[in-house]
Amino acid sequence: MTTRIDKRFSALKAEGRAGLVTFLMAGDPDHATSLAIISALPKAGADLIEIGMPFTDPMADGPAIQAAGLRALQGGETLTKTIDLVRIFRKTDTDTPIVLMGYYNPIYIYGVDRFLTDAKAAGVDGLIVVDLPPEEDAELCLPALKAGMNFIRLATPTTDDKRLPAVLANTSGFVYYVSITGITGAAAPDAARVAQAVARIKRHTPLPVAVGFGVRDAARARAVAQDADAVVVGSALVDALAQSLDKNGKATKTTVSAVTDLVASLAEGVRSAGRVAAE
Repeated sequence: MTTRIDKRFSALKAEGRAGLVTFLMAGDPDHATSLAIISALPKAGADLIEIGMPFTDPMADGPAIQAAGLRALQGGETLTKTIDLVRIFRKTDTDTPIVLMGYYNPIYIYGVDRFLTDAKAAGVDGLIVVDLPPEEDAELCLPALKAGMNFIRLATPTTDDKRLPAVLANTSGFVYYVSITGITGAAAPDAARVAQAVARIKRHTPLPVAVGFGVRDAARARAVAQDADAVVVGSALVDALAQSLDKNGKATKTTVSAVTDLVASLAEGVRSAGRVAAE
């Protein structure tokens, strides 16, 4: 079965460029503003959209994304509302791939079968669940694949050649390469190391490789896009959103544009790398 993610990466390959993957937390700073921002992302230049599922104990996330999750939870965001957000998005956009990203606990509480049924019906294309290792594939990964969703796995600089086949075994859609060790929003990636890592992963899999962590501006996005199939940006967008809020953490008239303006700049950086590569 070909998913929207597969189709999008095929289209990007045909265009001779990398894609831009944007991450934002569902319900940050409130459900309505979150929907407005996510709905505006494709026009701003996002090729794929990752939506965070807020969770009370986001152990792999840095301060910016932890704060976004907290704002979302305080604003009343739930997994049900997050799935509904995707459903509403799909009324006006049937092409842009949507990936839900987060932790297993909220899905487990929701109920795996119910979650997969509801997420698929809403128009979710893939999942990234950071705390489920390959050894736990029977919990969610295999059922998700059976339901027709991609299950995207993370590889890191510490994922050696011995571990990589296990990580890739049931991965589909794309591989998310975490370019630096540590939490989200940390240091900038090294372009030469990224190139080596992407080449190493591609020796093990035909899947596209998306590179994230540490990309904050157009110049870095362009550098990573020279070698990656897609560039993932999360913390920089979450920071831009946070800086647009008022002193009470509420959305202002500039909140949507604060995010979409940065996405447009990042998209231009990614696309300029693609033009160079295609010439």
